[in-house]
Amino acid sequence: MLKSLSRPAVKLVERYLPDPYIFVLLLTIIAAAAAIAVERQTPLAVLRFWGDGFWNLLTFSMQMLLVLVTGFMLANSPPVKRLLQRLAGFANNAGAAIILVTLVSLAASWINWGFGLVVGALFAKELARQIRVDYRLLVASAYSGFIVWHGGLAGSVPLTIATDGHFAIEQIGVIGTGETIFSLFNLGIVLMLFIAVPLINRMMLPDERDSVYIDPSLLEEEETQRVRIKRPAERLENSMTLAWLVGIPGLLFLLDHFVLRGGGLNLNVVNFLFLFLAIVLHRTPRSLLESLHEAIKGGAGIVIQFPFYAGIMAIMVQSGLAETLSGALISLASEATLPFWTFISAGIVNIFVPSGGGQWAVQAPVMLPAAEALGVDVPRIAMAVAWGDAWTNLLQPFWALPVLGIAGLKAKDIMGFCLIQLLLTGVIIAAGLTWL
Repeated sequence: MLKSLSRPAVKLVERYLPDPYIFVLLLTIIAAAAAIAVERQTPLAVLRFWGDGFWNLLTFSMQMLLVLVTGFMLANSPPVKRLLQRLAGFANNAGAAIILVTLVSLAASWINWGFGLVVGALFAKELARQIRVDYRLLVASAYSGFIVWHGGLAGSVPLTIATDGHFAIEQIGVIGTGETIFSLFNLGIVLMLFIAVPLINRMMLPDERDSVYIDPSLLEEEETQRVRIKRPAERLENSMTLAWLVGIPGLLFLLDHFVLRGGGLNLNVVNFLFLFLAIVLHRTPRSLLESLHEAIKGGAGIVIQFPFYAGIMAIMVQSGLAETLSGALISLASEATLPFWTFISAGIVNIFVPSGGGQWAVQAPVMLPAAEALGVDVPRIAMAVAWGDAWTNLLQPFWALPVLGIAGLKAKDIMGFCLIQLLLTGVIIAAGLTWL
């Protein structure tokens, strides 16, 4: 049945989903028009919201570009390539490859979302080198594991409200991760998704006549030629000693961060880890630089599109449009249905404000008073926002850009499969938030 459903979904998306750059331009126009029509903002005010907020994600844009680049360089190092090859060897057919890449991506994304995006995409490429499998579904399966990130160890919303001094502390206090990430209802949702998402992907596997395969030779990297050193500069470029004199202290810093200071994972730490592991495992600066030149090709979409999303976020937040949208949906809720409507509203807002922390700042002023008035558990409402934010990432190409850059595909190639996942996982998450 899912195979039959996925076929028209894939064709629909391939035909009508534009390039992510066109998608972000359309979202910009829609957000601006809605702010003028619904919030009665003047065109000049909306223009100022947009222009003033356009560069607000510069730091995040660079972090995301580094997620792609450092993750690629790490996976392209000889030891990691050998490890991925061995792990891919556990899959002996197309169905097993789909399930394996989904499980790896789910596990990695639950640990850290940036880690999951890169590991899933790179593992998909390695599987495609060894197994004849529909490449679109393989990469879509790698991306689908991203859905669990906000219920995992790096979830922005639960970590924010667990931090002393957060903006809503006077209203709700500090809520520990035992009530959010490690609560029974959240772990139940995660467990159901770990079972359902791989099975759904497996059941969408097309017949051979409908499958799209990729020539494994196109995924192979060029063999590194042995360099004949003729100049002193070339000796430095090919010096393992120089690389390790910098790389090993970087890893020692991380050891101090995790062990002695009890630090946790965040995007900067993940990028630091990827970079310095890559420096050490590539052994020479020349090997690392050759990998960098290959990695940077996939980063163009991040560079040009993320500023537009920053502008959209500014329009949504400063015009009051995000608050109005959330409030309209919450007005339909009762004590029993508030988690559901919170989840739905968060999913819609996420299409325009694809940032977990930013979305909580927008929706908390609406959701928290509603939870208090209806007597609903605040941690459950907070996680409903978190899951709504993660859920519609299956439709929003913003987060898929690093995966697509690594895999060499376009959004329209994978989003048809993701649309089926969106519909089915939405039922699972909504049920978990309402009844678990």
